[in-house]
Amino acid sequence: MTGGLVRSRDAAATATRELLRELPSREQIDVSAGARLLVLVLSCSVDDTIGVDLASSAMVRLRVPWQASAMPDLAAFDVVEATLSSDPERDDTAQPEAMTLDHLPRLVGSLRGGAVRRRLRRLQAPPDGPLLGFRGPSAPYWELRGDRPSVALIVPERGPQVLRRRDDGTTWVRFGWERDDVWMALEDRHAVRALDAARRERLSGKELAVALGFKPRYLLTALSQPVDSHCYKLCVGILPKG
Repeated sequence: MTGGLVRSRDAAATATRELLRELPSREQIDVSAGARLLVLVLSCSVDDTIGVDLASSAMVRLRVPWQASAMPDLAAFDVVEATLSSDPERDDTAQPEAMTLDHLPRLVGSLRGGAVRRRLRRLQAPPDGPLLGFRGPSAPYWELRGDRPSVALIVPERGPQVLRRRDDGTTWVRFGWERDDVWMALEDRHAVRALDAARRERLSGKELAVALGFKPRYLLTALSQPVDSHCYKLCVGILPKG
């Protein structure tokens, strides 16, 4: 059974790489109604699926109509085909990368190795200013103009450390960025489950790598949808180098 599963995954990865070789490159993402995008998934939740449009290498936030019978089940480095809605709703000034789908994306396969590592290196945000364009944990929704990204893939300068707060049971990630000691709410299902399985209140270094099953390299950070008229910085993914 295991050997068959491995061969099946290898075949799917090969088919995905062949599909990428045939994919025409674009200077900009196609955001027209009904456009079909091939997307490398970096994180997936009910609110949005964040990934990379493989034709343009632009970051996207797909708003997927998940249902009770089909909840978010995509993993990092899955590759999906997504068809934009007849009205992609690209007018959110807090999340300029967001676009709407009418249907669930179709899983095509997955990517690993050099094909992923090269893309992640190109997407890595430089530590040359405040994370996501402003200091502090949140920004008023009405101050956001859609002129800066709402997603950043970063390599932390220190950490990361994953921890559970005793007072409210929430899960956070702590790391260093541009001389700041940053704390963000963690919304990565895999990392939260890893902390639960380890039965620890905090994990870092080798212990975190063992719990996750890989050495953390990147943090995927993003602005939330408005909560009490503010958008908050979140960590939505802890990722390996590829």
